[in-house]
Amino acid sequence: MTDALLIIDMQTGLYDAPDKPFERERVLATINQLIGRAREANRPIFVARHTGPEGSPIAAGSPYWQLWHGLHVDEARDHLFNKTRPSCFLGTDLAQQLRAVEVHQLVIVGMKTQFCIDTTCRVAAELGFSVVLPEDGHTCMDTPALNAKAIIEHHNATLAGAFARRVKAADVNF
Repeated sequence: MTDALLIIDMQTGLYDAPDKPFERERVLATINQLIGRAREANRPIFVARHTGPEGSPIAAGSPYWQLWHGLHVDEARDHLFNKTRPSCFLGTDLAQQLRAVEVHQLVIVGMKTQFCIDTTCRVAAELGFSVVLPEDGHTCMDTPALNAKAIIEHHNATLAGAFARRVKAADVNF
C-alpha cells in the first residue's frame, strides 16, 4: 500500500478569480512543496480539474479551466482528470485508479475548502481510504456569511477525526 497526493481545482478561473483565494501564494507554495516531496518519494500525484458545461467559463479547454501556471504539475507524469461535481469520486474513475496503484492513504489539498475539499475528504473516507488533510494546504474565498479564514478553520476542525487526519503540510511524509 502507498500514499498519493490529490490536488483539487487549482485552476486559473478559481485561483485568479476577482475574489482571490485566502493566502493563495502561501497555499500554492505549500502544494508545490508537497508535489516535490511526493515526487522524491516516487508517490503518485492525482490532479482534479473542475469542468463546467459547454459554454461555461470553466468548460473543458477554456482559459479559466487550465491549471494555474505556477502549479508544478507534470502533465506527462501526473494523473490529470476532470470532474463535474464537488466530489472527486462521483462520475470519475479516481477510486479505481487509486486502487490500481494500491493507494491506501490520500493527502488532499487545493480548493475550495467548503465544497470540493470537504466533499472529497468525506467520500474518500467512506470509500475506505485513509485521508490526510494538511490544514495549511487548502483555501477558499470569503463569503457573505464567513471570511475564508473562518471557513478553513471550521472545516479543519470538522473534518479532523471522523474523516481525516489533520496535520501541518510540513509534517506530511510520503
